Amino acid sequence: MGERLRQLRRSRGLTLSDVARLSGLAVSTVSKVERGLMALTYDRFSELADGLGIDLMELFSEHGSRFRPGAVAIAREDEYRLHVTENYSYEMLFPELRGKAMTPMLGTLQPFERMRFDRFVSHAGEEFLIVLEGRVTVHLEDRSPVTLGKGESLYFDSSRGHLYASAGPQDARILVVCIRPREMEQSPDVESTG
Repeated sequence: MGERLRQLRRSRGLTLSDVARLSGLAVSTVSKVERGLMALTYDRFSELADGLGIDLMELFSEHGSRFRPGAVAIAREDEYRLHVTENYSYEMLFPELRGKAMTPMLGTLQPFERMRFDRFVSHAGEEFLIVLEGRVTVHLEDRSPVTLGKGESLYFDSSRGHLYASAGPQDARILVVCIRPREMEQSPDVESTG
């Protein structure tokens, strides 16, 4: 994401300070992301995309096209953009597809004891999670943690702070789908080409 962010910033004639002001992120955070020293969580890269006025997937892929009514898109096993943060590994599905109502991601979670959290993640919208492998504990702000087994799922308002972790000693696999409120979605008229 770092190199892509640098390309987007420079193509718009923005400074690091401009991007920080537009996104609400610290200048040091934007700089670290550009240099590949930090990977943002979903809530932070959503703020970054909103601040730049771009579709979320433009942070992961330079080329793409808008999803159109009646369209069908297929994601093959190796067609994703890997996004690795300190605590999670996400496979961003359909990275070249702009204007999606949903953001689907496959995730790999470490056990809670191996993770380092400094805050809950929260963002506007709704979120769906289903456990594909292992067991997952979902920590929700102002609620007791919920543990889910393979095939079990959770749907919640993602403005409530949340964290995911494997409930066992092994990594767990999940599918997460985030839905952003319509009024927040970017609707660029220009279609990217690739």
